Amino acid sequence: MLRYIIKRILMMIPVLLGVSFVVYYLMDLAPGDIVAQMAPQDATPEQIEMLREELGMNGSVFERYFRYLGNLVKGDLGMSLSQKRPVMELFLERFPATVELAFGSIFVALLISIPLGIAAATHHRTWLDGTSMVTAMIGVSMPSFWLGLLLIMLFALKLGWLPSGGREGFVALILPALTLGANQAGNLTRITRSSMLDVIRQDYLRTARAKGVSEKQVIRKHALKNALIPIITVFGSTLGNAFGGAIMIETVFSWPGVGRLTVRAINDRDMTLATGCIIMFTMFMTLTILLVDIAYAFVDPRIKARYSK
Repeated sequence: MLRYIIKRILMMIPVLLGVSFVVYYLMDLAPGDIVAQMAPQDATPEQIEMLREELGMNGSVFERYFRYLGNLVKGDLGMSLSQKRPVMELFLERFPATVELAFGSIFVALLISIPLGIAAATHHRTWLDGTSMVTAMIGVSMPSFWLGLLLIMLFALKLGWLPSGGREGFVALILPALTLGANQAGNLTRITRSSMLDVIRQDYLRTARAKGVSEKQVIRKHALKNALIPIITVFGSTLGNAFGGAIMIETVFSWPGVGRLTVRAINDRDMTLATGCIIMFTMFMTLTILLVDIAYAFVDPRIKARYSK
């Protein structure tokens, strides 16, 4: 098992390096000279070059990237050009809100998808199965920002039950988490149904039923446990999608997270802040997928057997 974990960690390193370089390079392609725009209007070319060197923006893109990477290892993401504060400080300040929204949406997705997927599989080719799949397809197909606006119009403007934005208390989390979780629930429902259908047809479940085990125990203790393997696999990408989708949802609901901070940085042409937020976001998502892979190894006996030799 330790060999599997070490292998996954080593595979993560080139992924992080490649993604961080692509992000840095794309941000470097932003039109205009940011340093020249920051300098006073009467600044001479020499003063602009001095400012460029002071901000670490001199040299080729490769030189700047490796310089940035060296500072990143030390926990230094540079200084925000618009807010005049360290990027790492701004990121850590907003990150808990994004984590709260992402995990809130995952909770909503699991709360909807697991019961719905099990019900669809155990009532295969019935009206309940068809209704579940139609609901799942609607959740997958509906744009999150549009669903968010509909929920704001209904529950905030018309009924007045929930706030339309902000992060004041638990009730403020309900609408954004439901909006983000609905899309994830659609995909998880289909995976849960497919996985459960494969498991409930196995011979050992027929044997359990023949021995007099109740149907509820067969589903809960035997079928669901073995069906969790592909669900956990999809859960990793689902969690990544939740963090990625949080950027748009935070903007719709004025949620004070990293996504909204990134959008504001791009609007302000603060490439240092935008680059730092995106790279840190990517690192966290990669680490999350690594943890899911490790959890998958503990659940799947085939991986245990392969790496225990």
